[in-house]
Amino acid sequence: MARTALIFGVSGQDGAYLAQFLLSRGYAVHGTSRDSEIASFRNLEILGIRGDVQVHSVALHDFRNIVQVIRQAKPDEIYNLSAQSAVGLSFEQPVETIDSILNGTLNILESIRFLDIDTRFYHASSSESFGDTLDGPASEATAFRPCSPYGVAKSAAHWLVANYRQAYGLFACSGILFNHESPLRPARFVTRKIIRGAIAVAQGRLSKLEMGNLSVARDWGWAPEYVDAMWRMLQQETPDDFVIATGRMHALEDFARMAFERFGLDWRDHVVQDRMQRRPMDIHYSVGNPAKAEARLGWKAKTLLPQIIEHLIEAELASAS
Repeated sequence: MARTALIFGVSGQDGAYLAQFLLSRGYAVHGTSRDSEIASFRNLEILGIRGDVQVHSVALHDFRNIVQVIRQAKPDEIYNLSAQSAVGLSFEQPVETIDSILNGTLNILESIRFLDIDTRFYHASSSESFGDTLDGPASEATAFRPCSPYGVAKSAAHWLVANYRQAYGLFACSGILFNHESPLRPARFVTRKIIRGAIAVAQGRLSKLEMGNLSVARDWGWAPEYVDAMWRMLQQETPDDFVIATGRMHALEDFARMAFERFGLDWRDHVVQDRMQRRPMDIHYSVGNPAKAEARLGWKAKTLLPQIIEHLIEAELASAS
């Protein structure tokens, strides 16, 4: 019989790619949005799978609502990819960010415990929990030092998942994912802004691209590959947490340089750094150590930054045309 998966947050970047991945493996896929009647599910439409996903309306702060959806879907696997996902926005909306991430995760965990069902749970943790990885690539044993309301919320939710695993015996895993990009990223994300800006400058529609701090460095991967790692975590004999990353770090300046070079342009002639666009606090260096995922899950990132930038540019150009 086909296995069934329930994805909280199916309309986001990771949720859409995960739904596509699971459908390709014969799963029956259910997904949630705050209001499935009015949600566009645009990412599912882009991937051509909207009609293959059964959608439900779920409010993460409503425990009873979550229980009802889990009862209806009867999932073998539950993936929690929902809640506020933008680090910068978390400084403007700290209450909403912490409430949606922490209490939303708690309500799903408590629903699983309350229903006493045999299901496996994946939680989207985040590299933002580590803060600056100044001592080298972060592993599963690296201490958390978050630098944003988003990172604080993800840190608390991570340990909540570990507590339910240890105290109640739930098969619950956290994937500590470092930055991962795709054409489905919202326009507010800095990588999408750089790609769009480079294209606009190349086409003569823009002369200067205003950016915040370009000296920060990140570990960038390819989102469609990262959802594979999520699934692999739930196929293990015992639940555990894993860092998912490329193990390579690039400055945001490098990202801008590669994007503008694609059009024969020097980014320094077209990018202006605006201090007003900087966050109140930012992570300067962020890189992960994916050795455990490679050894235990058999997972390794294949698409690295030059290929990622090329994929993003091609997708943006195709969308515009």
